[in-house]
Amino acid sequence: MLEMRPNCERCDCDLAPDVVGAHICSFECTFCEDCSRGPLNGICPNCGGDLVIRPTRARALLAKYPASTQRVTSS
Repeated sequence: MLEMRPNCERCDCDLAPDVVGAHICSFECTFCEDCSRGPLNGICPNCGGDLVIRPTRARALLAKYPASTQRVTSS
């Protein structure tokens, strides 16, 4: 199950688990659409992998399977 991180690692904007437009790599590094398609050009700066659209989590399942609340930022 995806961790569903709550923020963009580059600009720290909020990314709710049901928001469309969050992007992740295979290690679940998470970025907003503006950072992913802009300065990062679809490539994860941490691992060099492709950034793809993160699936959303259905609101009905968030109570049973909550998203992460731990914010991650790139150093």
